[in-house]
Formats: sequence, C-alpha cells, structure tokens
Amino acid sequence: MDINLIVNITARAWSLPILAKLHEGVPGRQAPLLAATGASRTAFGQSIEHLIKLGLLERNPGYGHPLRPEFRLTPAGDVAAAMAQDILMTPKPDAHKLLRRSWTVPVLITLRQPRQFAEIKRGLGTITDRALSQSLRTMEDMRWIDRTVDHAARPPRPLYSAINHGALIRDATSAVHLH
Repeated sequence: MDINLIVNITARAWSLPILAKLHEGVPGRQAPLLAATGASRTAFGQSIEHLIKLGLLERNPGYGHPLRPEFRLTPAGDVAAAMAQDILMTPKPDAHKLLRRSWTVPVLITLRQPRQFAEIKRGLGTITDRALSQSLRTMEDMRWIDRTVDHAARPPRPLYSAINHGALIRDATSAVHLH
C-alpha cells in the first residue's frame, strides 16, 4: 500500500474506523456502521463516499434499498481494512480521537527510523509545516513520539522517532511503501 493512499484514507476522520468495523464483520449498512463507529450521519456519509472514490468500498449490488444501500470492501479495501483494524486496536480511549486526525498515521509511517523534520515533510509531500509541527507536538504530548536533539549536527537538529503506542501503529502499517 502506498503512503499517498494512506494520506488519502486519513483525509476523512471516520475512514479508518469504518474500514476497521467492516473488517471486524459489522454489517455494511448505515445503521450498524453508525452505531459501531459513533460518527455523525454527515461525517459518515462523507467518509463512505470518500472510500468509494478511493476504490476501497463499493455499493453491494442487489442488496438494500436505494436510500439505504449496503456497502462491501473491494479487494484493495480488504488490505486497507486489515491495516485499519491493526491501527485501531488500542486500549487507550483518547487514542481514537488522535487517530482520526488527518496526519497522525502518515507521520508515524514515515518514522520507521529517527528522522528530522525536513525528512518527514519530504516523505509526505503535501503536508504543510504548520500541520506537521502540530502533529508532532500532539503526538509528543501523548508520548507516541520522542524528540531528541542531535548535538553532533551543526546546527543541532531535533530527531523524531516513534515510541510506545506510536511504534505499535507504525509497525501495524509495515506493508506501506514510502514513495
């Protein structure tokens, strides 16, 4: 799976939870998925349409009423859903809120080894400096990443590495290829 696909998936807050719940076996209709994820109807609808556009979900032909369709995972969606479930398997209740933020998972994926700010940004392409610095600060506050200063470099530069739950999420996404 490509890092750009992960960036696109996480662009909608409820995409990972929807994929994970479908992988768990929650029926692909709106009511069960809404109850399982806790998303609002509007956010849920936008996330479903987004996942269809990405080719990870499709409407199940012949099932459901036109106003209440049933959705199923595509073959690419099966891979993404398995990864989403691995990512969301966490005992920390406040972790899911952070995982719904756009850049959390993509940033953690780039931290396979300690990296500098510019290297992380280069690996993600479309992220802004502000979004990256806010994501790094938030994950540092949650103890998902560690910031150390490389005093051997001139000028000294901070290095970021995934730790604790951040390392677990990074490892759950081991099939992602960085481009």
